[in-house]
Amino acid sequence: MADLQVTCVNKIDRFDPTDRIRRIGGGTTTLGSWTRLQQDAIREIDNGINRFYVHDGRHSVWVIVRTSQFGNKYLTTEPDGESQNNLLSLPECS
Repeated sequence: MADLQVTCVNKIDRFDPTDRIRRIGGGTTTLGSWTRLQQDAIREIDNGINRFYVHDGRHSVWVIVRTSQFGNKYLTTEPDGESQNNLLSLPECS
């Protein structure tokens, strides 16, 4: 299992934060930069393949999977007392 730092996201223009993230991405690894569709990242987390985290310069929080009231899985981050979902504040992946 690898721990991958998420440094960017691609968002969909939706009001509902549970339906806004399309793709997450990160910087350089031994394989180069990477991206994952949200559903692929969810599968990797659920199956223990990879873990993802966000680092804001002071501390890190894990990316976790939650289920909306409508039964849809989505990515968010552990609560850190500063942001409800640190993923939504990351820059867009190019």
